[in-house]
Amino acid sequence: MNKRTLAGLLGVGILVLAALFAPVLTPYAPNTQSVVERLTAPSVKHILGTDELGRDVLSRMLYGGRVSMSVGIIAVLIATFIGLLVGALAGYYGGVMDNIIMRTVDIILTIPTLFVILMLVVFLGPSITNIMIIIGLTSWPDIARIIRAEVMSIKKAPYIDATRVLGLPKKMIIAKHIMPNALGPVFVYMIFGVSGAILTESGLSFLGLGVQPPAASWGNILSSGKDYIETGWWLTAFPGLAIFLAVFSYNLLGEGLRDFFNPKLSR
Repeated sequence: MNKRTLAGLLGVGILVLAALFAPVLTPYAPNTQSVVERLTAPSVKHILGTDELGRDVLSRMLYGGRVSMSVGIIAVLIATFIGLLVGALAGYYGGVMDNIIMRTVDIILTIPTLFVILMLVVFLGPSITNIMIIIGLTSWPDIARIIRAEVMSIKKAPYIDATRVLGLPKKMIIAKHIMPNALGPVFVYMIFGVSGAILTESGLSFLGLGVQPPAASWGNILSSGKDYIETGWWLTAFPGLAIFLAVFSYNLLGEGLRDFFNPKLSR
């Protein structure tokens, strides 16, 4: 394991554990308000301070991390499922099916993703579930292209010809002999995809189109803190730092895995 993979894995591990053990790490509930403690600077009692409603920022950051990373992970899983299915069909069968699928993918890729996401959010309404689904449904074309290329390469291998000679069904050949050998680049893309999904969710929540208050996410904590940037710098500094660390850690992990699956790129 190289240094980048280790650093990324450590960063992601710390963020995930902090989100999972949020009730243990802070005695405060994320939505408990205290008028007398509003906009309190970081102290021993409130390590990251309080917001404009007197809510503990550390508590909201930890619980917000659960939301932000859950959205990223589930959205990527949705995109991966669709991309695997579409890419495998296009790569294995080729011909007319490949042309239809890939031309459809090309058309989708010409449409600005952010515009589509904003349009769907406005149409369906902002919620955690909708954000997961929307990001997932707009992120699969790249995975489909990766899988298609891998499948087209693997299906020419001698051991795949042997499975055909044995008379194995095409579905079994794809599921048991091709896909397991084509997943390496997909794992790398998934890691990078999580960081991208976290950024997208944070941006939507910052604009008020993502996770809705009082539920906490790094994006809406940052959004509510922008009005108090002079008197409550911690309301923007800490969620901004959390987003940076999450994206940086996932990208480091993705780069490390990319070098592992393709050592030539690390030279």
